[in-house]
Order: sequence, then structure tokens, then C-alpha cells
Amino acid sequence: MATLEIRIFGDPVLRQRAHEVEDFDGRLTQLAEDMLETMRAAPGVGLAANQVGVLKRLFTWEVEEEGGAVVNPTLLDADASEVEVDDEGCLSFPGLFFPVERPLRVEVGYRDLDGEERSVQLEGFNARVWLHEMDHLNGILFIDHLAKHDKREALKAMREYRMERGLEAPQTPKGPGSLLLGRKLR
Repeated sequence: MATLEIRIFGDPVLRQRAHEVEDFDGRLTQLAEDMLETMRAAPGVGLAANQVGVLKRLFTWEVEEEGGAVVNPTLLDADASEVEVDDEGCLSFPGLFFPVERPLRVEVGYRDLDGEERSVQLEGFNARVWLHEMDHLNGILFIDHLAKHDKREALKAMREYRMERGLEAPQTPKGPGSLLLGRKLR
């Protein structure tokens, strides 16, 4: 297993929609294992493939020793009548936490690493984690859900974070079918 580089806000890959996974093979399993290791080392409770530069509809998650990999997730149902506002953070926004409103209960269809179809009903924090990661796969970031004043504050903090570390927005390969590969940390 390897630790991958987590992309930071400002990297264009975070705004790209990930592609459906079609090949359920050893490379997908290895990517999921590397993502789990990266997520745990960060530490975090969820990590989408595009956060490590890979445009595949895959995320990993782990909450209280329950977790794994989720491939090609689809929101089947969300109870919009019951929502919860709670602080949310993101590994691509180091150190930032802001209140985000999310449905309290959801049902998600997905495939496991073997390509088997599954569905799960989630509630509370688990629902929040899955929805956050599913947003990533669509190029949506948690700041997109923030109140205007919170979003301004988050963007300012991230500009300062990038400037302090001398980070420039990386170049993204262009063209149909170009996939970014996760870069391993040294």
C-alpha cells in the first residue's frame, strides 16, 4: 500500500466530474487500499478518488471501524423533510470546518470492489460522510453548500493557506479520456 497526495482546494481536478468505473480489477482494489491508507494517515473519515487526482467514481470511508470502498454510488432516496446542520470539514480544505445542512436519512445504491450491486440506508453522520464524498465525485465541494459569509471566509483562509505554502494550481491534462493518476508521497 502507498500514501497518495491529497489534492488541495485550487487544484482543478477537484471540480471535475469523475468517470464511471467499468473495470473491477486488481488496480481498482489497489487504488482503494491506497486511498484507505491515505485517508487514515490524514486523518479523515472519507476520501474521494478525485481528491488523489484519479477521476473514477470511487470513495473510501471509515467511521467507528465500519467502512470500505464505494464504487459508482447513486443517491436513491433522501428525506428532505428531515435535515441536520452540523460542522463539516474536508481533507482538501485542511483545518477548516463550517456548518453544512444535509438530509438526515438517505438510501444509496453502489457497487462493491467486485462489481456486485448493493444498496444501503444511512442516517446521521454516516449519511453526511457519504453525501460529502458523493459530492466530490460530481465536482461539488462542501464550500458550495455554505452560507455566503462562510464561503467568503473559507475562500480567504484557503488563499492564505496556499500562499503560506507556496502552492500553485497544478496543470490538469486535457482531452477526452485523460485520467489523472494519484501521485505517491515520498
